[in-house]
Order: sequence, then structure tokens, then C-alpha cells
Amino acid sequence: MQEIKKRRIVIASVLKPVDDTRMLEKLGRSLADTQKFEVFIIGFPTRSVLTLEEGITLLPLPFFSRLSLTRALIPLKILRKCIQVKPDMVIVNSHELLIVGILNRIFFGSLIIYDIRENYFRNILLTDAFPKFLRWPLALFVRLKERCFSPFFHHHFLAEKGYLKELTFVKNKSTVLENKVRVPPSFQRAPKPGRIRLVFTGTLAESTGVFQAIELAQQLHQKNEAIELMIVGYCAQPETFNRLIQAIENQPFIGLKSGQELVPHSQIFEAIAEADFGIIYYPPSPHTANSIPTKLYEYLGCRLPILLQDYEPWVELCKPYHAAVVVNFSHPDLDLIQGAMKESHFYDQAPAGVTWTDEEPKLLEVVEKLLK
Repeated sequence: MQEIKKRRIVIASVLKPVDDTRMLEKLGRSLADTQKFEVFIIGFPTRSVLTLEEGITLLPLPFFSRLSLTRALIPLKILRKCIQVKPDMVIVNSHELLIVGILNRIFFGSLIIYDIRENYFRNILLTDAFPKFLRWPLALFVRLKERCFSPFFHHHFLAEKGYLKELTFVKNKSTVLENKVRVPPSFQRAPKPGRIRLVFTGTLAESTGVFQAIELAQQLHQKNEAIELMIVGYCAQPETFNRLIQAIENQPFIGLKSGQELVPHSQIFEAIAEADFGIIYYPPSPHTANSIPTKLYEYLGCRLPILLQDYEPWVELCKPYHAAVVVNFSHPDLDLIQGAMKESHFYDQAPAGVTWTDEEPKLLEVVEKLLK
């Protein structure tokens, strides 16, 4: 019996590492596990030890500085890799690769999907990733590209429900695929006795609340010396990283893993496994108002109790499972927080609707329908 030829799918990114959890663990593995598709993932190089995945080929880019002329040539390198693969479908997750997707459609007749992981317009405009004088022209340029090129894409994946309201250009060619967690089968929480470890994971930036997390940990440690904080994540801004180092200097109860290096997702799960509580706080801003942090799904899926910002959508998500202690980060009631941390019974039932198994069928339905 002749073997059915698998359709080829490229998932490509400029800045996300080639082993990025959404590209590899979620989209890539879900597609490869069907045995219908051959998946090729192109992304930023990683220092992690890459393991072979059946049906998945990882194609790391050469190292480059995030703010450099070399970065401007990266889309061409990605296009060259696509020419070698000749994919039936290309999924890109950055506005920088919209033209790459369209060229693949022209050259190979590839079906093209834009996986929108951020509202780039708002992120550029409302965070400190770029100098102030560049923010408006750059944000407008990016949004113009999206509006002009997106009609040529066959579909859009949206990482947040809120993008349905924020991104009107996706119209009716979109599917929400939230960044819900894929917990490793061997995962098991094992916090060490004798101390209370708080953990802050993910992107380390002013806009993600890392400095408020440090301040809260400092205040709680003054009340109880058993409390410590472990920060695990990547900081893209040198100025922010220097400020972070200064903030934790001479404070042995605060640890930092990585910082200026991309963090393997396995290290995030290791930190969660050893933690007693996770911290989630985002300074109020329009660019995160309609978002659900990926780490909220990760903490819920791993049943890690949370010190959570008093933001109603996130609080309501945690409430049915008694997953969180709600904290006013501006004026924290330290005695109340510590009492709740000690006396509350968390996770009296398993959280529902927080894992990737809820999103996977939607992904497969779209891809199989387009490639039928």
C-alpha cells in the first residue's frame, strides 16, 4: 500500500526561539501528532539542547542582535529556508514576516496563516521597547502593514479573545487559539519545606510587573524571613536588566535565573514545581487590558496558588478553584496576605478550560479544512 505523502507546514518567527512553546509544544506537536503533516519550525536560535521530535524539523536562524541591521535581513533568510522546504502552508507570527508569507503564496501556492500573538500597534505605542520618538510612526507603520497584507492571508489565529475587538482587520477569517498550558506528563509540584518560595516567570519588563513583584517580596520577607522570590525569565532591554540587577542586589532571598538569555520552557515548569506561590501583576495599560497572561494558565494548570492582581477578569477565572490570594499591589495588606497564604485551602477542584487540549481541536479543524 502506497504511503500517503504528508503535507508540509512551516511555522516561522523572527524573535521567538525555535523551541518556543507555542510554535513547538502547541502548534507543532499538535499538527505532527496527526501523522498527516510534516512540520518545520524556523526561529531564533536557542541555547537549549534540542531533542528530535517525530514529524518536526527545527531550523534555527543564525544568532543576531535584536536591535541591529542584521535583523532587517532575517526575513530573507527565513524566505530562503521556505524555498528549500517548499511548504503547503506557512504560519507566521510576526508582522515582519507578512511579506514572507505572501511571497510563499506567490511562489509555491502556499496557504498562509497569520498567528497574531500580540497587538503590535499597542505594544509598540504603550511600552518602553522603543524610543519615544519612534513609537507613533513605527506603530502606525506596523498597523498599516497588517491592514494591507492581512486580506491576502487565508486565516488568522488570535492568541487572545480580546483581539476580536481590537483587531478589526481580521474580520471573519479568524480563530481564537489561546495560550493555554500544555503541562508535561511528568510534572509534579514539590515545594521544599522550611521556606515559602514565590516565583515570577516570563518576560521581565516594567510592563509585566517584575519590579512590583520584587517590592511585594521584599515587604513580605520583612514580615517573614522564610519568604523568598525566584525570578525566571528573559529581559530584552539592557536598561531594564541593569535596573533589575540593582533592585535585587544584596538581597540573598531573591534569585534570578537567566535574565539576558531566552529561557527554555522546561525551566519555567521547574520553577513552578519548586514554588509555593506565583505572582501575577501587570501595571494597568490598554495594551494588556483584554489579555490573559500565559502564566495565569500555567499556574492554574499546575495548581500553583497565585498572589494575583485585583483585576476582575483574572480574579473571576481563579475564583471557582480557590486558586488565588487577591492583592492590592499599590497598598498591600501584608498581614492579610500572609494569613491567606497560610490558612487558605487552594484548588479544591481541578481547573477546567485552562489546557491546550481545549484549543487543539480548533487548530486542527482550520488547518485540515484549508489543506483538504
